[in-house]
Amino acid sequence: MIDEIAKRQYVVKRNHSKRTVEGDAFSLFAITALRLAGRLTTAGDELAKPAGQTSARWQVLAGARNGTHSVAQIARMLGVARQGVQRLADTLEDDGLISYVDNPQHQRAKLVQLTKEGEARLAAIEVAQADWADRLGRPFTATELEAARLVMARLIDTLDAEAGKP
Repeated sequence: MIDEIAKRQYVVKRNHSKRTVEGDAFSLFAITALRLAGRLTTAGDELAKPAGQTSARWQVLAGARNGTHSVAQIARMLGVARQGVQRLADTLEDDGLISYVDNPQHQRAKLVQLTKEGEARLAAIEVAQADWADRLGRPFTATELEAARLVMARLIDTLDAEAGKP
């Protein structure tokens, strides 16, 4: 697959302005990150399925864990659109997994709070996730994984700073 990516990169480089070595490296990193994101979503769906959830619903349940976040705050944490999180939260409320409670900081933006059933479903997913994470983490050192996480976190910060720039 890396060879395929390199071939595509050659076509991009041939047809557009030249990139730096770092630009090429970033492009390969971004493609790999997107491929990883797809696989993580698929794996997350499988982990959440026994609890009757999906990766997206799991993320909102986790965001509601301590009951101190609004839908907009959960969306910002996840880096996704508020409207999508709102739709998921409304469905989770219909299913009895979350409830909306008054927000002392904002009259209209309710806080999202787990119900007892929501806590139970999230706990079941997290038990499965712990075994999965341990298994997938074994081939790597904690230092390697932390270094990769730090690069991704820096990139998130860089993209946030770039948002809105042409």
